[in-house]
Amino acid sequence: MATVGMSDIKKNVRLIVGEVPYKIVEFQHVKPGKGAAFVRMKMKSFLNGRVVEKTVHAGDKFEVPIIDFKTMQYLYDDGEMYQFMDNETYDQLGLTYDQCDDAAKWLKDGTNVEMVFFKNKAISVQAPEVMELVITDTPPNFKGDTSSGSKKPATLETGAVVQVPYHVLTDDLIKVNTVDCEFLGKVK
Repeated sequence: MATVGMSDIKKNVRLIVGEVPYKIVEFQHVKPGKGAAFVRMKMKSFLNGRVVEKTVHAGDKFEVPIIDFKTMQYLYDDGEMYQFMDNETYDQLGLTYDQCDDAAKWLKDGTNVEMVFFKNKAISVQAPEVMELVITDTPPNFKGDTSSGSKKPATLETGAVVQVPYHVLTDDLIKVNTVDCEFLGKVK
């Protein structure tokens, strides 16, 4: 199996620490005046979405997890789990709220998502990078509001909240980047 060492640490690199697959979200190479260089990194667990910090020294090695992705359709929230359907076999699969973590705020009935599998077991889900959603609630415009870069919060149909320009109103259809939680523009 492939391994990752200190020199291989970069953003989005996947590795296994203690039987748990992680993705590196942040890292910093440190070269102190005295002693050996090391790397501080923040890793996000594929199993529950939690972010943990770890220090890596020269000689430390980690296995690279074999992670598979499969396109599935989000069906509904049954009160205990989120339910998904395989687009090819029509099999249904459930994930707990912890497993869906950040992606949960983007789940909308009928949306195709990427299911993440590790050792043939579904461990998490990734929402599409860009989605078109309707604004369900945002403060109204007031006379004097301009588009000088000021923003206001807007709640979307999935429950997610993003910052939008003042000219965007309730019931507008907008395009959103789900990774950075950013407004990309109105859909015409």
